[in-house]
Amino acid sequence: MSVDFGVLGVHAHPDDEAIWTGGTLAKYADEGARTAVVTCTWAAGTQRAGELARSLDILGAGEPRLLGYADAGKAESAPGSPRFVDVPLDEAVGRVVEHIREFRPDVVLTFDGYGSSGHPDHVHVHRVTMAAVEAAGYDQLYPDAGDPWRPRALYLATIPRSVVISHWQAVFGTPPEAGQTLPGVSDEQVTTHLDVERWAERKWAAMHAHESEVGRGASMTLLTSLPEQARAQMLANEWYRRVSYTGTRETTLTGP
Repeated sequence: MSVDFGVLGVHAHPDDEAIWTGGTLAKYADEGARTAVVTCTWAAGTQRAGELARSLDILGAGEPRLLGYADAGKAESAPGSPRFVDVPLDEAVGRVVEHIREFRPDVVLTFDGYGSSGHPDHVHVHRVTMAAVEAAGYDQLYPDAGDPWRPRALYLATIPRSVVISHWQAVFGTPPEAGQTLPGVSDEQVTTHLDVERWAERKWAAMHAHESEVGRGASMTLLTSLPEQARAQMLANEWYRRVSYTGTRETTLTGP
């Protein structure tokens, strides 16, 4: 891999980078790629911003790139700033376009259309990032945000539905009820699976850098409540849906 290869994650909250893409970021950083993360909520100077900095250091993903908007459910996340979900789409897209054009990634990582977990901030990040990756390549759009740059591919972090159902049963002792809304996508919609077992320990350490969320955040609570074997499977595997861009050279995330 060329050392000029770049991977940029765009996430909603501090801890999302570790939970959903931590193995991918650590793997590519170790292989010499440039890696970075844009986090759309929480402001510099807050506890969670400090935790994010420690997580990114563990993953080798540089310094925090905080947009500084408020978490949908936590006004204290960015006092005086609007909630990310309330920000005009054009403004939010432009902010992400600036980071894409400055960092010039080959690959962008973000959530799937359900926000990977259904959280409204996650869903909004998906919509904003999809629009920003497309807009970043047009010189007519956001002309003050830097020179145009089109990433080669966008990868949407997700979970195969079969894995969701298996782990649901492991945690709750019964399968999901009929009609239960579940995260993830049908297995055939998953285009890319990365075996990140070599980086699972670092991913787990990055997650625990978010001390304020350990034992409180839904995703962290789910992982810690899983039986050891199921938790190891989740930490050692990351899944994506790939979106290609015609007219650009093909780029595919690959396993070790």
